[in-house]
Amino acid sequence: MKSFAGKTLRWEWREGVIELTLDYAPANEIGSAMLSELEQFVAASGALARETSVCIISSARKSVFSAGADLRELYCGAAPLPEKERLAGIRNFLERIHAVLNALDAAPFVTIAAVHGVCFGGGLELALACDIIIADKMARFAFPELRLGLIPGFGGIPRLKRDLGNAFARDLLFTGRTVNAARAQAVGLVAQLAGEGEALRIARSTAAQITKFDAVTRTAAKKFIKPVPFEELRREIELFCELFARPAVMAALKKFVESSDAMPYLP
Repeated sequence: MKSFAGKTLRWEWREGVIELTLDYAPANEIGSAMLSELEQFVAASGALARETSVCIISSARKSVFSAGADLRELYCGAAPLPEKERLAGIRNFLERIHAVLNALDAAPFVTIAAVHGVCFGGGLELALACDIIIADKMARFAFPELRLGLIPGFGGIPRLKRDLGNAFARDLLFTGRTVNAARAQAVGLVAQLAGEGEALRIARSTAAQITKFDAVTRTAAKKFIKPVPFEELRREIELFCELFARPAVMAALKKFVESSDAMPYLP
């Protein structure tokens, strides 16, 4: 068995299956700390690719898969900087997170997101990079970014369009509404619906089935049916940076940071 335990996540490899567990209080926000450890994970999983059939991504947090980007860190890091440095910093972060999610998207093994609770923004984008989403009935999905004057920046829209088409992508993006697990399965976002607290168990059962098949065929099939939309992903980074440069975005982030709501990321 091979394993790693960091400040924001941990993973272990056993008998051809990697289990990556997000565990960063309070809501598995994706900031610089988690990004750094995700980069380490991608490097390690790449080295283990020949021996790996499946990677399962889940959360150790009680009611959340991931609430998305760490907006408090984003604002506090960007606010003191001149505009040029601010934009350079956000572009660097986006290019790094895109590299991580592109690697997961194109990995030669099958990736499964086992989702429970809140799966919003960047958390949904992480799940969308996976091949299969298995969600328990209490899971909720949303792209609330337009409230901040932004679009999803971790590759969410190109991947959602690839998998489901424009109609659902537009509805999710323009309304910012939360979608429950039942509707997410009905539109094809979720592959399997599990009972409350059962997503990881079902993901492990699915992984056991996947490992029975020939690895070369599985890799070829994945590459054929799940092309990575690289051009649209690059355009997304450019558009996000254009939007981020506006004063209205920093004002919205400031309001978010200063909110007294227990969970201000909820739509």
